[in-house]
Amino acid sequence: MRYTVALTGGIGSGKSTVANAFAELGIQIIDADIIARQVVEPGKPALHAIAEHFGPELIAEDGTLQRRVLRERIFAHPEEKTWLNALLHPLIQQETQRQFEQATSAYVLWVVPLLVENGLNSKANRVLVVDVTPETQLFRTMQRDDVTRAHVEQILAAQATREARLAVADDVIDNNGTPESIIPDVKRLHARYLQLASQFVSQGKP
Repeated sequence: MRYTVALTGGIGSGKSTVANAFAELGIQIIDADIIARQVVEPGKPALHAIAEHFGPELIAEDGTLQRRVLRERIFAHPEEKTWLNALLHPLIQQETQRQFEQATSAYVLWVVPLLVENGLNSKANRVLVVDVTPETQLFRTMQRDDVTRAHVEQILAAQATREARLAVADDVIDNNGTPESIIPDVKRLHARYLQLASQFVSQGKP
């Protein structure tokens, strides 16, 4: 397996912005959220299973999953989240492994929003946390998703705390500013990760 940098951060922290900056430098991105969407695309067995379990109202007219309706359902019924995780997690892990095996860049950036919550930080060689203030998270998420402050606060309460994420971080990018302000940090860390990945290979690691 290639040298792996896990990138995480709370909702609205700008994980995609940071990941895209690494992608611009030629690094392959393996994004858990994107994979989670792929396994429930129209025609996939998982989407059929979700419709069978929750009812056809979770499927939009164009055949796609009504993700917001599903989120609301599992927020209200925690036992349904357990069922959904049991369905999706093995599929997500299988596709994640496939992408790792096909990666060709010097290291891979594994974007995992729930890294801390799911105790996955030990599966990466290094952890990079995208850090912003809770107020920034609230503002960005309300703007992006057109939702109320109370709704975002509910999501934040369900996620790991800022302190818990920082506690597992090897590296931190402050993303409270503009997208351009992170570029120097990304370039600096990219150089460091290339060095670490080279050492990893020279030590005979797979």
